[in-house]
Amino acid sequence: MLANGPVAAVRAFNRFYTRQIGVLGEHLLDSDFSLTEMRVLYELAHRPQSTATAICEDLQLDPGYLSRILRRFESRRLIRREPAPDDARQSLLRLTAHGRSVFGPLEARTSEQVAAMLGHLSHDEQWELVAGMENIERLLTSPNLGTQAILLRPHRPGDMGWVVHRHGALYAEEWGYSDEFESLVASIVSEFLANFDPPREHCWMAEYRGQIVGSVFLVKKSQTVAKLRLLLVEPHARGLGIGRQLVDACVDFARQVGYRKITLWTQSHLDGARRLYQSAGFERVHQEKHHRFGKDLVAETWELKLPARKTEKIRS
Repeated sequence: MLANGPVAAVRAFNRFYTRQIGVLGEHLLDSDFSLTEMRVLYELAHRPQSTATAICEDLQLDPGYLSRILRRFESRRLIRREPAPDDARQSLLRLTAHGRSVFGPLEARTSEQVAAMLGHLSHDEQWELVAGMENIERLLTSPNLGTQAILLRPHRPGDMGWVVHRHGALYAEEWGYSDEFESLVASIVSEFLANFDPPREHCWMAEYRGQIVGSVFLVKKSQTVAKLRLLLVEPHARGLGIGRQLVDACVDFARQVGYRKITLWTQSHLDGARRLYQSAGFERVHQEKHHRFGKDLVAETWELKLPARKTEKIRS
């Protein structure tokens, strides 16, 4: 392995991040708790109940080492043990009221320190950092972790405001679009709500770890043609396959409903979206120069033809 290869890069990052979060000292937050003890306290504080075995497995701790930590916690009245109702060999561990009063300020100070570390970053830069961390976690654990954490759900009250806001903000920041584009998005979602036809139309909101990170709409253009609209994925969530899932959801829904074609309108510079459409089988059928949203653009129309649904022959 070269000196400047992946191993050296990971080790350098570990040294950098360890300095950033300030855990090189023996104790955390000027308390008398070590980093490992704080990790154990955190697990106990965020679980209704647990066992020593479960904590050992989750934190990869030596059982003897954890036993010494738990005895110290008991001597300080931070935890209590109760017999497990379904296994007499196990004890349930819980923080006492005193334990929570000790842990609470430490957790608050930890959050304050992290907030201070992020304070010089913009909103989008903070989410870019979070996305990088999530990618590290995803790549070093199960290959399906990211996919499992993604939820596509129908729209709920309030979601349309998010769609308009994020389209307006992102397209202005990333591409310099004027507020004419935000006005267009607002008119599209207003029309969708006013004329919503649930059997033939749908909106998908993508959530990742409890936060909205994307959206897409499939609306009726005619009895046989549907229109894919307002595909968006937040910058910090790109690379997780969310855009592909949103496009696939539209295609699957259109097939189930019986549409014969899906059409969409996009711009030639939106390379990420165009790659998604192409990989899903869409083909560009028209392009035209125009001036909208404060920019000179090239509009493109893409289409996906869908096979007719097979019907079963009724035998007499």
